Amino acid sequence: MISSPRRINEYLFEDREEKSMIRILEQANADVLCFGHTHKPYHRIFNTGDVQKPHFRHAINIGSIGKPKDGDPRSCYVILHLDSKTSVTNNESLSVEFRRVEYDVEKAAKAVENSPLPNEYGEMLRKAI
Repeated sequence: MISSPRRINEYLFEDREEKSMIRILEQANADVLCFGHTHKPYHRIFNTGDVQKPHFRHAINIGSIGKPKDGDPRSCYVILHLDSKTSVTNNESLSVEFRRVEYDVEKAAKAVENSPLPNEYGEMLRKAI
């Protein structure tokens, strides 16, 4: 999963300035950009057109399979709902559904602790921070 189309170590947090997010979307020539790396799911919509001729772009952080940082230890993924009527001129024509899946967090944490990885990574899974 990418963090940003510009740089692998660029984190696109939910509170990133609107102007900056729009610039990233436009530089990537993306009307819909799905990304990760922050482990916090969100969906933001930006109108890069105007009132008379809107052009909506969507920034979607899909969450994480492990090591969530939003207080919910379950895995998170996204389903995008679009069809032949989906349009950049209608911000509601693309629907984003965040799904959560239970998994054995303790088993995953113990596997981390039994690996060469630092033990605190296992603890991060348990705390979902």
